[in-house]
Amino acid sequence: MKRLLAALAAAILLAVQPAHAQSILRDAETEKLLNDMSAPLITAAGLRPRDVRIVLVNDDSINAFVAGGQMVFVHTGTLQAATSANEVQGVIAHELGHIAGGHVPLAGGAMKEATGITLLSLLIGVAAIAAGGGEAGAGVMAAGQQAAMGRYLAFSRAQEASTDAAGAKYLSAAGITGKGYLSFFKKMQQLEYRYGITRKVEFLLDHPVSSERIANLTETMEKDPAWAHAPNADLESRFKRVQAKLDGYLLPPAQALQKYPESDQSLRAHYARAYAYHRSGYPDKADAEGAALLRAQPDDPYFQEIVGQILLEAGKPKAALAPLKAATDGSRSDPLIATTYGHALIATEDPSHYDEARRILRIAVARDDQNPFAWQQLGTIYELTGDDARAALATAERASMTGDPRTAVARARYAMAGIPKNTADWIRAQDIAMTAQDLVDKDKKKKK
Repeated sequence: MKRLLAALAAAILLAVQPAHAQSILRDAETEKLLNDMSAPLITAAGLRPRDVRIVLVNDDSINAFVAGGQMVFVHTGTLQAATSANEVQGVIAHELGHIAGGHVPLAGGAMKEATGITLLSLLIGVAAIAAGGGEAGAGVMAAGQQAAMGRYLAFSRAQEASTDAAGAKYLSAAGITGKGYLSFFKKMQQLEYRYGITRKVEFLLDHPVSSERIANLTETMEKDPAWAHAPNADLESRFKRVQAKLDGYLLPPAQALQKYPESDQSLRAHYARAYAYHRSGYPDKADAEGAALLRAQPDDPYFQEIVGQILLEAGKPKAALAPLKAATDGSRSDPLIATTYGHALIATEDPSHYDEARRILRIAVARDDQNPFAWQQLGTIYELTGDDARAALATAERASMTGDPRTAVARARYAMAGIPKNTADWIRAQDIAMTAQDLVDKDKKKKK
């Protein structure tokens, strides 16, 4: 009986776990590309590009999802599997349909209803077992769980179907061809064939099978005026670069080098090999690939960034300064690139670089305050220059962002004691202290 109850409880918990276990991958070039690819689609969905964030998840599976707020999470595996930027635009258009349709809170309501059905069957089953009907009680509980999950999956399939249509609508409104949308569904269809997923088992799925989705969309999209539009050539070229960059960074080095052999002298191949050789422990070869990139495009900030990053990670921070400064200037102080530059300035252990490090890191966190590493580096430079109060504030920022409210409270209060009252930094420390203390208090109540 205890084992059965535990199994049912586990099934309920698994169904409501948030999809945030994966790690987030930050890269300036990739994020800029995703933002540029999605901006017209976001506008077409009736949303504002500055309010929607496309987040890259370090996961080699093909997937994308929304999980509260206006955030679209795209797996790296989706970018690596796609044939074109247009295919990824289709994926993003679909996910924007979930946001515009308010599907995340609706899904939460459906899950609560399903959980309610499960719990009701659990109570009835326990009562039957207590009355001596063990097998009958277990049957009631199992049937209740099946009914609950079936209702939730049916609800999810209906949402997915409506969102498919919304994605097609946004592509059309943005003047973007839907060919990539359909071709990506065909990729998913091939995966379904591989794993034996057919319409016979659709009732077990949280989405319609891809063959049905393709059939529902094809006629409408082929009649759309945007169907004949050519994909954006600039986006497609940038996408191939980003794909190679991800391959070099994420694939096993031997696999990346096999995919991009030295006989391939394209820029994207140099890009992939630079990362692959660096990760393999061949610094001379990595430097040579970086040099080839800069010979071809000496003012490209992302090529300058990779050269500087490789030097920095190879223990040569002084040599990394020039390319990273050029990358920071060329990208108009992109916060991710600026953070790497600030880190290199600190890593030189040269006090003459500390003022520049503090300046550039303050710019980085002002433009992107959701970067824990930037806050860590800013805290380090404050500590090195004797500003312990602001070092504590930077630690509080990082702790509040990474889910450590106790540290956030302690460091924020320490910062308030050392920062002039009612200044911007003091007010920020006060806000963190109050918000984090509320979280600590709520956690205490849960444990009682």
